[in-house]
Amino acid sequence: MSSRLSDALDAAYKAGRLTLRYFQTGTAVDLKADDTPVTAADREAESLIRGEIARCYPGESVLGEEQGLTGAGDDRWVIDPIDGTKSFVAGVPLYAVLLSYEVAGNPEVGVCYFPALDEMFYAEKGSGAFRNGRSIRVSERRAIKGGTIVCGSIHNFARQGRLDSLMAACNDAQALRTWGDAYGHSLVASGQADAMLDPIVNRWDISAMCLIVREAGGRFTDFRGNDALSNEAISANPFIHGTLVKAFPP
Repeated sequence: MSSRLSDALDAAYKAGRLTLRYFQTGTAVDLKADDTPVTAADREAESLIRGEIARCYPGESVLGEEQGLTGAGDDRWVIDPIDGTKSFVAGVPLYAVLLSYEVAGNPEVGVCYFPALDEMFYAEKGSGAFRNGRSIRVSERRAIKGGTIVCGSIHNFARQGRLDSLMAACNDAQALRTWGDAYGHSLVASGQADAMLDPIVNRWDISAMCLIVREAGGRFTDFRGNDALSNEAISANPFIHGTLVKAFPP
């Protein structure tokens, strides 16, 4: 384990424990310009992580959901202090602290910590993916039939005119669940779900999860099958990934 991964694990854990001070306490919720919720937990968790990065790696660039970009260059840290703020606000424990380090725009260290579950997922490029210290792999299911598919907001699929495609693609699945955000991708990485589809994402939502899924043997692409990170994401085991991509025409 590199020092960067070790430090990222430590920072994400500290930030996650901080968020628990606010979890299920009725903490105040503000709305950002895009009408998404933000709390003191989001802001303080990001500040804590930024402080840890500045202490260990002074001068390095950081992109965070709440405080934006500081520094320049394609080598940078990417922070989502609470991925799943809506779940956090509702008192649902399926929210995560996400932290990655990118080199030339490609994630090389990825950490995902679920504070309310006390579960840590992480990966380093070329070294595999892990959950609480144990190696994980994506599922080996060869077809969507009988599988478990998770997805982001149904409303977002409907707004984009993709809801019919989603229903058709998952018609033969055992289950279609909206266990979205990082939790859905973590289920794919650990083989508990076969695919996760998210029609609207930001860089901080997927930088860490992309690496974790890929190091677990999965595919992580946009809806056209491109590997470059964009504003949408499909993660899946390699056997059913292509079928899902074909289900969503450009």
